[in-house]
Amino acid sequence: MTSSFLLALVCAAAVALAVAPAVVAQNSPQDYVNAHNAARANVGAGLPPVSWDSRVATYAQNYANQRARDCQLVHSGGPYGENIFWGSGRDYTAADAVRAWVAERQYYDYASNTCATGQVCGHYTQVVWRSSTAIGCGRVRCDSGAIFIICNYNPPGNFIGERPY
Repeated sequence: MTSSFLLALVCAAAVALAVAPAVVAQNSPQDYVNAHNAARANVGAGLPPVSWDSRVATYAQNYANQRARDCQLVHSGGPYGENIFWGSGRDYTAADAVRAWVAERQYYDYASNTCATGQVCGHYTQVVWRSSTAIGCGRVRCDSGAIFIICNYNPPGNFIGERPY
């Protein structure tokens, strides 16, 4: 190979790398925060944004690690508010979990502060709970191949009889 051909090849490779889309993490702390804050902004009640809390995140990841063997949707019973998610068949992400929780919005009636009969909406109300402003989440691929995701909220929300915002 001539040196000019080799130089042209190196330049072409550098250009290809420069214009290639960057690989974006789909389960970073910011991915969880962004998904939560998008849902909170969508409420239109002036909810404060959430921020990442490494102490809460450590708790969440430690609990996710405990679920890796069985991948069961069992709450930790810990000191924080909590949402859990399980999915199989694909590589579920932070956004997928938050999207599933927020999808319950359709069942929540603010006026009566209740869920539609036979429906669940407590995951949604925890995501938008006004005073829950610190989050930490964990994710694990279970032995079965399924994905388990947990987000914890500080201070906790979802108190019976109280509205989320």
